[in-house]
Amino acid sequence: MPIDIHWIRDDASLAQHCAAWRTQPFVALDTEFMRVDTFYPKAGLIQVSTGQGAYLIDPLLIRDWSAFALLLDDPAVIKVLHACSEDLEVFQRLTGTLPAPLYDTQLAAGYLGIGFSMGYSRLVQDVLNIELPKGETRSDWLQRPLTELQVAYAAEDTQHLAEVYKRLDARLSDEKRAWLLEDGSELVANLRREIDPDELYREGKLAWKLSRQELAVYRVLYAWREREAKRRDVPRNRIVREHSLWPLARFQPTDLGALMRIEEMHPRTVRQDGETLLALIRDAAATPQEQWPAPVPEPLPLEASALLKKLRAVGQAEAQRLHMAPELMLRKKSLEALLKTGFPNGPYQLPDNLRGWRRERMGQALLDTLAASGESA
Repeated sequence: MPIDIHWIRDDASLAQHCAAWRTQPFVALDTEFMRVDTFYPKAGLIQVSTGQGAYLIDPLLIRDWSAFALLLDDPAVIKVLHACSEDLEVFQRLTGTLPAPLYDTQLAAGYLGIGFSMGYSRLVQDVLNIELPKGETRSDWLQRPLTELQVAYAAEDTQHLAEVYKRLDARLSDEKRAWLLEDGSELVANLRREIDPDELYREGKLAWKLSRQELAVYRVLYAWREREAKRRDVPRNRIVREHSLWPLARFQPTDLGALMRIEEMHPRTVRQDGETLLALIRDAAATPQEQWPAPVPEPLPLEASALLKKLRAVGQAEAQRLHMAPELMLRKKSLEALLKTGFPNGPYQLPDNLRGWRRERMGQALLDTLAASGESA
């Protein structure tokens, strides 16, 4: 059955449709974008459906996104997306806001035990028994005019998303729906939280191996790379490759020749930013000791892996009781943060990043497991 497709190419039409969509209980949303040589995604198309046809918004022609921002912000309208982290970046960039309440159908599939991290095509096949064409995913969404195949692909995507939502939501209990929306809120909150560029160095894989003086250099390099990538709108690795940052901080080259010998240092980087990098390193290396960052904690030792396995089993048992995908239960970061509060002998405290229903349902069981392990050691 052909899909009824409506184009929205001007601000007045967008505002009119947004007002209509705000009277609906939900809207299914999708985006097509390009992100090859840029830091920020470049929107090529925005798709909306309430289950009756597909609306295709041309972001190259829209100048006023305020009505769409009000739709995204409207607490009475559920925003349905699938595996949406990059879509959220598109919305934030275009409108300055993010969809809430957010209902991710990929998470819904996990809550129903259908599967974890399911791709959209596979979920549509599973729920609607429809096989989606795959050929247009990587095509040029900034070209105009779009091809007939691109338009059909984009319209089908959002129309089927509305249908998938209705089917999945009918199967969710009120409790699981509340948990799913809670996860959506956390995803949005994490994106809204501006990460301080001066704190990014702490996520570096080998940051814990650096001295405090070296960390002072590492901090400056990470922050500079982040700010420059945003300013130039290019991928971070186009500024300085990830694998070059640690040896830059560790060995602190003082001339262009030494800089060129750093692991994975691109000649273009040396040409364009070599002198800047040397100045950053020189100045950061001279940071007074009282301003050096605190050491980055070491990762958990191998001996902790047995305890980690016991903690994962708490989540797996709960997943079995709830008929949910076990991967949804306890995130590795939360379990590692829990162990770091007291390994190896305790006492342990539930970490801040174990929140909401997971903390309520499994927090005490995790502490009991650790206490029992301590007694049997």
